Amino acid sequence: MTVKLLLALALILTILLPFGAFAAGEKSRGRYKTALAVNSLLFFGTMLTCSALFFTGNAFAAEEAVSAANPAAGMICMAAALSTGLSCLGGGIAVSAAASAALGAISEDGSILGKSLIFVGLAEGVCLYGLIISFMIIGKL
Repeated sequence: MTVKLLLALALILTILLPFGAFAAGEKSRGRYKTALAVNSLLFFGTMLTCSALFFTGNAFAAEEAVSAANPAAGMICMAAALSTGLSCLGGGIAVSAAASAALGAISEDGSILGKSLIFVGLAEGVCLYGLIISFMIIGKL
């Protein structure tokens, strides 16, 4: 328990320490890059340490019980993950295009805010449809 508490404290310090140094430091252009580099180094170092300590060991699973219940469970879970992941990827691409065009159009004419929000919302709807399909696929388990 103390190892987990120590690593949680280290993770919190990797976030707070560079932020404190950034806030208290000299107001110069290089402090942004320095704070970001220190934060990244400490954060990823802590994450690598956590993964080395927590994920080294043997996992014993009841494979017979899972495979006897539904032999295609792995493919069903893969299908659900792909439907959610690919729909969110496509939705993100659509939102990036629609939102940038909407911001440009709104800066020209503020009266078309409602119309542009509809198009951005339609692009976000693709993600929700993929999530609903993945829930329907997982319901087959």
